[in-house]
Amino acid sequence: MSKEFSDAELDCYIEETLDAGRASELELQLRNDESLLKRLADINSRRSSGRHTLGGIWRQNQIGVPSPDEMGSFLLGVLDDQHADYIQFRLDVLKCPFTIALKSDLENQQSESEDTSVKRRAKIYESSVGLLKKNAE
Repeated sequence: MSKEFSDAELDCYIEETLDAGRASELELQLRNDESLLKRLADINSRRSSGRHTLGGIWRQNQIGVPSPDEMGSFLLGVLDDQHADYIQFRLDVLKCPFTIALKSDLENQQSESEDTSVKRRAKIYESSVGLLKKNAE
């Protein structure tokens, strides 16, 4: 368990975009560390007064989050290596909740679409079986 928290991590914690595991570590440490609690309060105060960091602006405006089309291409494996590596970095290292949610949503849509297609084919087949038997006779 890492004891050090960067200002960027504290900023993410306030925005509720910090990785859940890291947020749990922070909450445990906040209970016993007055200086960390003061840093968190200072960052929150800075944000409340309208002063933002460049990283905060990027996170707030979701700059760098792939579009649904880009994520779809990523899931299909058709992006160039550099672009795919960047999206994988956002998922694995940054643990960007927006990128993770987009990926999850698209995977769920794909799964639902496949389920619907299978059901539709089965229904068409079942409705056609009687006609096929009549034509065969």
